[in-house]
Amino acid sequence: MKDTLLISNVRIINPDDQPFKGDVYIEDGKIIQIGQCLSRKAVQRIDGQNHDWLLLPGYIDMHIHGSAGHDTMDASPLALHEIAQSLVQEGVTGFLATTMTQTIAKIESALVNVAQFEQQEGEAVLLGIHVEGPFVSKIRAGAQPEEYMISPTIEQFANWQKMSCYRIKQITVAPEIEGGFTFLEALKNFNVIPSIGHSDATIEEVHQAVSLGISQATHLYNQMRPFHHRDPGVVGGVLLEDNIKVELIVDCVHSHPQAVKLAYRTKGAKGIILITDAMRAKGLQYGEYDLGGQTVYVSEKGAHLANGALAGSVLTMEQAVKNMKAITNCSLQEIVAMSSTNAAEQLQLPMKGRIEEGFDADFVLLDQQLNVQKTICRGKVVFEKS
Repeated sequence: MKDTLLISNVRIINPDDQPFKGDVYIEDGKIIQIGQCLSRKAVQRIDGQNHDWLLLPGYIDMHIHGSAGHDTMDASPLALHEIAQSLVQEGVTGFLATTMTQTIAKIESALVNVAQFEQQEGEAVLLGIHVEGPFVSKIRAGAQPEEYMISPTIEQFANWQKMSCYRIKQITVAPEIEGGFTFLEALKNFNVIPSIGHSDATIEEVHQAVSLGISQATHLYNQMRPFHHRDPGVVGGVLLEDNIKVELIVDCVHSHPQAVKLAYRTKGAKGIILITDAMRAKGLQYGEYDLGGQTVYVSEKGAHLANGALAGSVLTMEQAVKNMKAITNCSLQEIVAMSSTNAAEQLQLPMKGRIEEGFDADFVLLDQQLNVQKTICRGKVVFEKS
């Protein structure tokens, strides 16, 4: 018997279509039919008639280190399962497990752990790995430990890709460091997103990096050479480069609301990818936590190292979406682009990021205040608000 689900009387939101009230019929994790007043029989039904619910493609978080007390660098199956289970509560249906600058041995343990990971029901889908560091600049270290930063080599990366069973999908690089441009040139032979981040590059070096394949910027504004009218830096470069999509942490801690508005006006919704950059304290109480062997102090002011450097966030994608809407007054279609479609396109996932027949049945069901009511992953309800 087929696993079927009928979602009816919801407002369907896509990135470039007018929203409309309709129904969606799903079989075995795929969208089979979209229409109005569908009379299909289904094992499970969700009726939004009395709720005025919005149906969006499930959120995709391309940059998340941890959640619920666990971190990708823990290199344990339990950590990945706990992270994946916690993320569905905020509407996330897919994510990249993100590593950080550490010893080669610890990075490799994390990569092998992802390679051996067996997805379970009730979890956001682990779409691959984002390697953030160690090929970054000590000048823009932030919470990345300087003592483990090294120059990139394609041999090292090729070995890591093999270890991970080719699950590395994104790598953050400071192109201006020794070997950086040579590395980017060689990286063209790999199916991976090169992202400029933790970088002190000049705008000329940014342009050169883009010519060599850089197509994304890691957490815009944070730990990158800032904008100056005589030295536009990485910030100026990535805002002006049409071929770069920028990650944005919209927690009003990493970036001032007016800086978020500037990015929105400069890049447009098609050029922004909402991320959390969350660490293990997400969803937990304020207090002291570990990040790569460093103590992180989490309070209402965010997550910081003892020296004051920001150390990831405790942001949820649910709150990121709400904040983006409040700050920019963007449309719901633009929210879909920034929270799902752009990430799916960058990751070359042609069946995700839209609500269309034949696509994967990954959705988040929201109320009018953009609160997550249900998360549906691969056609199954994996979270319901109590």
